[in-house]
Amino acid sequence: MPKKGTRKPKAVVGDPSDAEGLYAWMKRYLEALRVKNYSERTVENRESYLSFFIAWCEARSIARPQEVTKPILERYQRHLFHMRRDNGKPLSFRSQHSRLVPVRAYFKWLARQNVLLWNPASELELPRLERRLPKFVLTATEAESVIEQPDTREPIGIRDRAILETLYSTGIRRMEVLNLSVYDLDTERGTLMVRQGKGKKDRMVPIGERAIRWLERYSNEVRPSLVMPPDDGTFFLAATGEELSPNRLTQLVRNYVNQADTGKKGACHLFRPQWRR
Repeated sequence: MPKKGTRKPKAVVGDPSDAEGLYAWMKRYLEALRVKNYSERTVENRESYLSFFIAWCEARSIARPQEVTKPILERYQRHLFHMRRDNGKPLSFRSQHSRLVPVRAYFKWLARQNVLLWNPASELELPRLERRLPKFVLTATEAESVIEQPDTREPIGIRDRAILETLYSTGIRRMEVLNLSVYDLDTERGTLMVRQGKGKKDRMVPIGERAIRWLERYSNEVRPSLVMPPDDGTFFLAATGEELSPNRLTQLVRNYVNQADTGKKGACHLFRPQWRR
């Protein structure tokens, strides 16, 4: 039985036996991204969107990169525009943009590898994106209300309070919280080391005294009872001793936001002011 939180095996699209097919070249392209130290999350997202494109091509008997032309890519773009989700709603322009960017990058790479004489996606115009402010951001009063929701009489409540205090005090991202190590908190300087953040960059962020106290309480009173050998140093752990999954953290924070009854919906990003995005 696969470990909870692990991904299902990827579906194979196109003809995997064709060494010159769209699928085979996609696998080489993804490997090239890994060699260049792209994050695994980025690689997986590109594989997902490229697989969707290749499946669309397969349904139209387009099997190799050389068969893809600019008009075909424009036809695919129109397909995304007219596509409907299961609920009948169209893809947002942001979603269309997200699906087209990996396709354009894929063909740019193919041209650089001399698989193609020219890049058919070089002049593909992507949808214009609106720059919108986040729908909801917690006020200071609302954030305090959310932070007070965990039952700190229980060990998991102490852990959750420490997580919420960290989000509020530092404004770091969900994955950055999950990647925190026991060595990343510097209580003397009042800083938190965020490793491999956005763009795979490390940075030092200030953290408040109250958040530090909750982190220390969790570290001293709760984490020792959760950790299972061998201890890899992951700071925030699930009740089972495993790493928290991104979806679990989102649900955890969302539940406390709902309990606080602020009238706002969301999770970790509610603690991130616009200037931190």
